[in-house]
Amino acid sequence: MPKIDESRPFLAVNVAILTVSDTRTEADDRSGDTLAGLAAADGHRVVARRIVRDEQAAIVAQLREWIADPAVDVVVSTGGTGVTGRDVTPEAFESVFEKRIDGFGELFRWLSYAKIGTSTIQSRATGGVAGGTYLFALPGSPGACRDGWEGILRAQLDNRHRPCNLVELMPRLLEHQKAS
Repeated sequence: MPKIDESRPFLAVNVAILTVSDTRTEADDRSGDTLAGLAAADGHRVVARRIVRDEQAAIVAQLREWIADPAVDVVVSTGGTGVTGRDVTPEAFESVFEKRIDGFGELFRWLSYAKIGTSTIQSRATGGVAGGTYLFALPGSPGACRDGWEGILRAQLDNRHRPCNLVELMPRLLEHQKAS
């Protein structure tokens, strides 16, 4: 069974929070607040936070900026994962992925199904990695952010989680760029 190995010291990761919305501002970004609060409460450092419009180029530009920033280990976004014409977050994320983490979206929808039933098919939550940075896109509601963080990211971003976690893989994410 999965567990936390208390004999290992906790290693905080640097998290950037991206809210994708045409309407949210810093004053009313409840989903971004939820993610930032959960990350900080779990001992991680929230090193950046931005709100960008539901425009693929704007999302990609922000992702690329954070991927290039060695101070950012993980990007978690909220919003723009639905099926309407303005929802382009998955397309933006997938355009920068070097590798997809298919299980993230699959597990998110499985967890979500227990709470909202078949409505979970409207979520296109996705995850991947690029430039040594983990990238995760969640739906734009505080509940979905809580489900994604508490149900998946909390454990996978804790280096003490057993049998394995994403943190212990961080030093190896750029192996493909090393000269032969």
